[in-house]
Amino acid sequence: MLLARLAVTTGVRRQFGAGPLARIAQAFAVGVAAYTIYAATWSTWDMLARTIVFLCLMLTLLFLLVGARERSDPTRPSRVDWVLSGASLACLAFFAWNMQAVAERITLFDPLPLSWWIFGYGLLALSLEAARRTVGVGLTLIVVIIMAYNLAGHHFDGPLKHGYISFAHFLDVTVFTSDGIFGTPIQVTATYAFLFVMFGTLLEKAGGGAFFFDIAAAFTGRRPGGPAKVAVCSSGLFGMLSGSPTADVVTTGSVTIPAMKRLGYDARLAGGVEVAASTGGSILPPVMGSAVFIMAEFTAIPYVDIVIAGIVPALLYYLCVFLQVDFRSRKLGLDALPEDRIRRPGPVLREGWLFLAPLGVLCWALAEHYTPTYVALFGLASILAIWAIRFRTFSLRALYDGIGQTTLSMVAVTGACAAAGMVIGGITMTGLAGKVAELLVLIAGSSTLLTLLIAGAMTILLGMGMPTPAAYALAAALLGPTLTGEYGFSLMQAHLFLLYYAVLSAMTPPVAVAAYAAAGIAGANPIAIAATACKMAVAAFVLPFAFMYGPGVLLMADLPSIVTAIVTTTAAVVLISMAAEGFVRRPLPGVTRLAFAVGALFLLAPGVVAGLIGAALAAAGGLFARRSFASEAAEVPDAR
Repeated sequence: MLLARLAVTTGVRRQFGAGPLARIAQAFAVGVAAYTIYAATWSTWDMLARTIVFLCLMLTLLFLLVGARERSDPTRPSRVDWVLSGASLACLAFFAWNMQAVAERITLFDPLPLSWWIFGYGLLALSLEAARRTVGVGLTLIVVIIMAYNLAGHHFDGPLKHGYISFAHFLDVTVFTSDGIFGTPIQVTATYAFLFVMFGTLLEKAGGGAFFFDIAAAFTGRRPGGPAKVAVCSSGLFGMLSGSPTADVVTTGSVTIPAMKRLGYDARLAGGVEVAASTGGSILPPVMGSAVFIMAEFTAIPYVDIVIAGIVPALLYYLCVFLQVDFRSRKLGLDALPEDRIRRPGPVLREGWLFLAPLGVLCWALAEHYTPTYVALFGLASILAIWAIRFRTFSLRALYDGIGQTTLSMVAVTGACAAAGMVIGGITMTGLAGKVAELLVLIAGSSTLLTLLIAGAMTILLGMGMPTPAAYALAAALLGPTLTGEYGFSLMQAHLFLLYYAVLSAMTPPVAVAAYAAAGIAGANPIAIAATACKMAVAAFVLPFAFMYGPGVLLMADLPSIVTAIVTTTAAVVLISMAAEGFVRRPLPGVTRLAFAVGALFLLAPGVVAGLIGAALAAAGGLFARRSFASEAAEVPDAR
């Protein structure tokens, strides 16, 4: 656990208060956001140029906002921080001055001048330090190992050996092309991922977060476990827009976790429910978080197709969480929300129905096959229009703060995605993905199940302590070609599988970044919160296997196959939820829980015979439970 903690130990996040430095940082952040909107929409620069400027701007801000250590001054940057921030600005000036030359030179043919060596390796070093401060030693160590492998791998013997890569070759590809730092992860971060985060931030500023909480409370607050069910619904809705499990925990959890604790929820349970609900937001259409945009770029699958394929698995994820919250609440006798916290659905909808319009706009834009950038822009335009209509909550100051907050919330993601780009560039230069594929095939052989188990575990390990987009990008580069090439899965199946496990890494012990965020609010052990969250969302860990073996869950089959896959997977999710909690209306016998769990796995397995065995086990478990309940009821009068 100590090593896991060290892997995610980051620098202190600074709060500048209300002084001059805070105003300067806020103004700079708004300027970065304005540049990003301009670059993503109207700029005629090529993508490499736009991304270089974006990263240098973000690094300038990052070194002031994130200290070098946990114990750094939380209110004032050090001299080293100012030097690194100034160095980032110097890199910006250098690359802006040489932008045309960077765009026109021939990679690996035109020699690099001395100044390009200095600023190229300087930017490389700044990106490494940014990654260390924002996501900890874990990802940074991976980058350093890959860099060392790039430069020294020609000395190896055996399958890991690769051709000679000089320092000039390494620098040229890593910094001066779109195959390294400025690869797909940072490109997506600098364009529509940034815009979608702004969409979620401004929706919250306009009052959308409060509306989603109120509407969730109106429909679920009076049920047993009402506060937890409100957390599930509101966190899922907001998490879909924020694209970050950690950000969602901090935003909605600051309301839902204290509410649950006040009504008697254990701190560990309150934090676990929030983490499970927030994590699922990153797989919930129509936005699905920022990692899905990287998937669209990696695979060239239209974004709208990914959204459609993700509908059923996301609904089943939340069915699992909702059922387990209900079962646990009934088992513990947890009450509903107080009546003074619950409003009637009619007044809530009358006052806030306009907040549903941005989601409708997003769905319309997706259906019309607009690019993700324009989908985000249409969404932003709709929010601004709604905010103007609800003028009582609108102010230029709130808009200014929301735009700046977007940039600040993207700082850590930018540092992680730059590091992920370096890893992907190193993998591409050395052909490491092919070597990993050979190793995976050697270990798993022809066993598809073992291959998927290893791929899921590796994705979770890669995702420890880093944002979901970076975790997915690394897994896609290393494991995606193996799943599609050696084992014949479609691009959609393989990459959604990796995306799901990259998302789940945010709540999987021992390095569960979302659970660490919840721990501070709940006042409980983060590992205990992570374990509770995993139990609440236990079906999510088998759902990817369901759509790998039954693509009908992704709506990728004929109608009978789709219906069959959805029905059997839904039944499996319900059985797993009941088995995990061991309670429906009363405690379930151990034999019944075992029968339900094994039966669910058979229902998810391919083939008619496996499905029949699963159904038989489920029926047998239910029959045993009924007889056990009847026997207990018959003994009650005798006891009297």
